[in-house]
Amino acid sequence: MKKNMCVASKSFSVKTLSALLFGTAGVFFAPTMLGLAPQAQAAVAAVKLPDFSDLVDAVGPAVVNIRTTERLKMGGAGAGSQDEQEMQEFLRRFFGGAMPTPRQQAPRGGRRAVPQEQEVQRGVGSGFIISADGYVLSNAHVVDGADEVYVTLTDKREFKAKVIGADARTDVALLKIEGGNLPRLTIGDSDKIRVGEWVIAIGSPFNLENTVTAGIISAKSRDTGDYLPLIQSDVAVNPGNSGGPLINMRGEVIGINSQIATLSGAYNGISFAVPIDEAMRVGEQLKKTGKVVRGRIGVQIGEVSKDVAESLGLPNAKGAQVSMVEPGGPADKAGIKPGDIILKFNGAAIERSSDLPRLVGGAAVNGKSTVTVWRKGAQQDIPVTVVELEGEKTAKKGAKEPEAQAVNALGLKVSDVPAAKKQELKIDAGVLVDDADGVAALAGLQPGDVILQLNNVAVKDAKQFNALVAKLDPKKSSAVLVRRGDTAQFVSLRPSAK
Repeated sequence: MKKNMCVASKSFSVKTLSALLFGTAGVFFAPTMLGLAPQAQAAVAAVKLPDFSDLVDAVGPAVVNIRTTERLKMGGAGAGSQDEQEMQEFLRRFFGGAMPTPRQQAPRGGRRAVPQEQEVQRGVGSGFIISADGYVLSNAHVVDGADEVYVTLTDKREFKAKVIGADARTDVALLKIEGGNLPRLTIGDSDKIRVGEWVIAIGSPFNLENTVTAGIISAKSRDTGDYLPLIQSDVAVNPGNSGGPLINMRGEVIGINSQIATLSGAYNGISFAVPIDEAMRVGEQLKKTGKVVRGRIGVQIGEVSKDVAESLGLPNAKGAQVSMVEPGGPADKAGIKPGDIILKFNGAAIERSSDLPRLVGGAAVNGKSTVTVWRKGAQQDIPVTVVELEGEKTAKKGAKEPEAQAVNALGLKVSDVPAAKKQELKIDAGVLVDDADGVAALAGLQPGDVILQLNNVAVKDAKQFNALVAKLDPKKSSAVLVRRGDTAQFVSLRPSAK
């Protein structure tokens, strides 16, 4: 008997469906045997779960695992004391492998440290090949901060990849591996997707390579950022899936899996993907120049409420309401004023205020565009010169931090956990790791981790935690309880000598 299950229409009950499928002896009876109406028979026959196996066989080889590393400077190769090694082994066995474990102990006291570099794993993600000569698409956050990037194919070939460019605003990265005649995915059309159609995701959740999950498209054009109307699906996406493809039943990639909506850090049935049309546009710019150039006109905008639309004589609550105009900016020079309602940009209608930044961002920089505004009961076309949007300013490695965030003896810079983060994690206290260096970095701690306990003392805030660290004996290891996502684990650290 086949495992494909039929779906009942609204014209008969679950009990009737059970009898229909299995009868009293587990035998499948045809709908006609039970006297169902022709309409119900058609519904039962037509709706069946799909078989994804052939699809996975076809597209799987073009999906890759991405491993990133960074180079850390450390002292000499002292192996650490026996009690440290025993404690680490206990922590590994008792708490499992969900949290990072130390890669090398700090130098023992009295031994001269010889500075050296060690390549340590930073993270794991996914990607997919889009050309036979080795161009790979992934998420920008997968490769962010990495010193080296390695791409592994399903046949276990591993390549050292070059990051051609990454765009944080769309979370798209373009990589290049040196190879020929490589498997590649067919690019689909994300504008033609339909809510309810089946899709699959392939990636490396929790470093489990070539994992396939399936679901349906839940919504299109979800506004979760200024430049991205994301695809929402219920395909299971977890850490490590980032950068992998969202694929339709025709074997075409329609999106890059990028985000999940969650209160706990775990998959909650809502995931988001970057539309492949936008990703390819970004990829082309990265391929040509290594960066993405976007336009701006210098306005601050908001939604148009129903009450405002009625008061101004607008037929619908659409457009973008100008709340502020940057002095001396392009909009100011063109004559756009606070209170104007922007209805169109270069002829394209502004349904929601979030449409405007995307349209302006994609316009030709230093070129003339036409902004259609509603002012004093009438439409007016205003020509405006679009200028380049400045790139995001990111902190460079090794940049000096404020003295208030000094590194403590465990190599940690910490701050108080924001109230919203406490609510999200359901904790009352703790400290947030802003940066990890030295022994903390070697143990695998990273920004975003939350420290809940130091030895047997609950951590309340940054001031108390730093005071506790200052009193630690550098000859002894301390157990730090670290929370990451839904997982908490003790990590053994020995403070550096003062």
